[in-house]
Amino acid sequence: MQSSYPQAFERDMATSEAEWLAALPRAIGAAQASWRFEGPRQAMVSLPSGHLLIGWEPLPERRIALLVMQRLLVRFRFEGVDEGQRLAFMKPFDLTLQRGGG
Repeated sequence: MQSSYPQAFERDMATSEAEWLAALPRAIGAAQASWRFEGPRQAMVSLPSGHLLIGWEPLPERRIALLVMQRLLVRFRFEGVDEGQRLAFMKPFDLTLQRGGG
């Protein structure tokens, strides 16, 4: 988890699009925000002072020996949202999407 979030950033996420679509409503709900799809691979999240656009696109699989991971490039763009509100949204969002590991 980060201590701050810029207005726009992107992430290479090890997930399939189906897993992402299943987790997205839970992650946004954990942040107590409302949202809607804006297109086939874009969502708009309404926040108290602005909104967040989230877009995603599949990336080539990552292969490590016999392990194959599906990947998505996920772009986040906050508009009219100050640093404190970005942190308040992203903290529960990231916790919901966090996977186990070492």
